[in-house]
Amino acid sequence: MHIDIDHDLCVGAGQCAMVAPSVFTQDDDGFSALIPGREDGGGDPMVREAARACPVSAITVSETGS
Repeated sequence: MHIDIDHDLCVGAGQCAMVAPSVFTQDDDGFSALIPGREDGGGDPMVREAARACPVSAITVSETGS
């Protein structure tokens, strides 16, 4: 799984960090960031829900090819 955060769109609502706190956090400026080492989602089933919860659709989740 590949997670991409469009930092130009992110408004810092924090929905992603509330829905999937094991993968998302907020940086020092309050914008969405991935927790180091969790760039692949770490198998968290809530990653896609966190992307859907983003009010500005700044998060995209895609499958990585094998």
